[in-house]
Amino acid sequence: MTGEEIGVLLLSLKVAAVAMAVSLPFAVGVALALARLNFPGKSIVRGIVQLPLILPPVVTGFFLLILLGRNGLIGAWLYSTLGISFSFRWTGAAIAAGVMGFPLMERAIRLSAEMVDRRLEQAAATLGAGRWRIFTSVTLPLMLPGIVTGVLLSFGRSLGEFGATITFVSNIPGETRTLPLAIYTFTQVPGGDAAALRLVIISVALSLATLVGGEYLNQRATARLHGR
Repeated sequence: MTGEEIGVLLLSLKVAAVAMAVSLPFAVGVALALARLNFPGKSIVRGIVQLPLILPPVVTGFFLLILLGRNGLIGAWLYSTLGISFSFRWTGAAIAAGVMGFPLMERAIRLSAEMVDRRLEQAAATLGAGRWRIFTSVTLPLMLPGIVTGVLLSFGRSLGEFGATITFVSNIPGETRTLPLAIYTFTQVPGGDAAALRLVIISVALSLATLVGGEYLNQRATARLHGR
């Protein structure tokens, strides 16, 4: 691999890791709210959360651009007030990847939360445990298989994100050019097929490693949950 290809790989891993880590607490909170609370418009909120799975990625990227771009509804204030800009930066690529992977993470965690036996939480409460203690010692461990699945699905989706990224932060070498964007770029230039093929092989290997690793971690979490 060339230095440029290694840089693309490292950038992709960084973007996916940051997108996954930042999304996780929000996904847990939203999943618990949708799994346990009843409020007006709940089905609409659930639909909005899952919307990036249905919309074309370029549409999601366009919404991010008009919201968080330097001249966007929120982005203009962030830049003028705090000096923060996500446009044409790897942080913007992480946001795009996080938004696209969020529905997969939230859904896996929500399904896991819905399967938690509430009687175990009630039993802990009768023994004097507070809400935070119940959450950390009962609810969260029972949700762990779903959390692991959601994290790995989000990470894999972030590695493969293309449409929202290129629409929101463009295709800048060394800054926003992740694996999918690099593969696309190399297929458009003469003599770039070999580099594109190498990156395709790396992408397949990373995807397989993510799936296999996720299955292994999920089995470990399930076994630990059942005391095996």
